Amino acid sequence: MISSLRGRVLHLESESAIVEVGGVGFSVAVPTQVARALHVGDETLLHTNLVVREDALSLFGFAERDELDTFILLLSVSGVGPKSALGVLSALSVGQIAEAVAAEDDAPFRRVSGIGPKTAKLIVVQLAGKLHAPLPAAAGVGAPAATAIAGQVVAALVALGWSERVSAETVHEIVGDASASERTSVPALLKLALAQLGPSRTERANV
Repeated sequence: MISSLRGRVLHLESESAIVEVGGVGFSVAVPTQVARALHVGDETLLHTNLVVREDALSLFGFAERDELDTFILLLSVSGVGPKSALGVLSALSVGQIAEAVAAEDDAPFRRVSGIGPKTAKLIVVQLAGKLHAPLPAAAGVGAPAATAIAGQVVAALVALGWSERVSAETVHEIVGDASASERTSVPALLKLALAQLGPSRTERANV
């Protein structure tokens, strides 16, 4: 498995690049925005996934690890092949994909070339609970840290039985009202979220 490439860009097209590594040029399919950000002669690092088919070996590359992870998740959806998954990541950011899944909104996926209504719905259904929509940073907390903390709380709520959408919306609400110290603590935010939501589905089922 080729999991990454670091080398010099030899050639670029709208959705592909040739990257020279150790004297060997690798043809890599990349999202449109990645191709636009690269320049011939640049040294680059791409996170890659090798797709093996009976008639071809195809390499797909991404600037960020979360893009690669999302690409792999998209491939797990029935009816989504590598080119369709790449098309989704060319049209939507990782955050936009996560937000659409959390909101159970298949409209953004239906606007992607090659994704029909049925497949768009399957993306939302089959990726539910696997992606976490980024939340805005709270005052005094950097965006990456705030997103990581909120994401952990959302994941905990999903594990307790609430839907991705309800969990994300609840965390979004409580972050705005939480104190500076609560915003930096997963246990504190989880406690606030549970107080607002009440008993989990699992707890109610056992009553």
